[in-house]
Amino acid sequence: MPFRIGYRTLKTAIGAGVAVAIAQMLNLDFYGSAAILTLLCISTTKRDSVKASWYRIAACLIGLVVSSIVFSFIGYAPWALAVVLVLFIPLAVMWKVEEGIVTSAVIILHMYTAQEVTVSLIINELLLIIIGVGVALIMNAYMPSSERKLRHYHKEIETHFKKIFFELAVYLRYGESDWDGKEIYETDELLKAGQNEALVNIHNHFLRYEDRYYYYFKMREKQFELLERLMPYISSIDQTYEQNVVLADFLEELGAAISPANQVPYFLDRLEDIKKGFQKTDLPKTREEFEIRASLFYIMNELAEYLHIKDRLWNELDKKKL
Repeated sequence: MPFRIGYRTLKTAIGAGVAVAIAQMLNLDFYGSAAILTLLCISTTKRDSVKASWYRIAACLIGLVVSSIVFSFIGYAPWALAVVLVLFIPLAVMWKVEEGIVTSAVIILHMYTAQEVTVSLIINELLLIIIGVGVALIMNAYMPSSERKLRHYHKEIETHFKKIFFELAVYLRYGESDWDGKEIYETDELLKAGQNEALVNIHNHFLRYEDRYYYYFKMREKQFELLERLMPYISSIDQTYEQNVVLADFLEELGAAISPANQVPYFLDRLEDIKKGFQKTDLPKTREEFEIRASLFYIMNELAEYLHIKDRLWNELDKKKL
């Protein structure tokens, strides 16, 4: 992997330096610990950063109280430090702030190193916590926009869907295809990456818990699962009949029209017309033709569900006004 300095790395490094500079400017003892707090509180999203900051502040305060009480009553021997940790760690777990245990250990060791509990020492530690966490929150206040990545995944997924529909139509029309199927694997990876990026985008907004992109990727995921179910049925049809060609034309039209726009009513009507046309044709004359006709009806029913998935998404979006 080539050497690369990422945005988060740069932000973390600058934040650590700023935290130490502020702590030194205020003549605080153990000023390097401000950088440690900043390093631990900078996260990949704004929401995660706030959570991490809360866990570490709460855990540090618990550690400060426990160490002050224990050291004041039983002294500053190594076994006293062990007692502090024996009491502190279960308390942190009980209060569900165990993520801050490591950070709090730094504060506890400061108390042990100082060999005394004084008001000035407690103020020193509180200021270190405020500076370290505060700088981290400020550095995380700006996050690069995910819009470009989300648009990229959106476009690539639609391109892959179109290719899949085209290849399925080819197989229905000719009973064979030289398609290597690589778009199947690639689409699965794109859907996972798109959903992850959409979640990051959501977590970078404090008052947003869902958005259109996340809904879109979830919709495509469900539709993709349905297409995967269809493939064995389509690949089992190795004879060409008039009905195959009609459904192949429909698949090509459906694939060409893939877009965020809601064209579901039109395609549901088209599908219903095709079903009615099939019902008017002569009954199958052979077992093989009967099995193919049954597969075609199954495929049409699944395609109707494919369209309903999108229709339900649009209804949800309209209700939520996303």
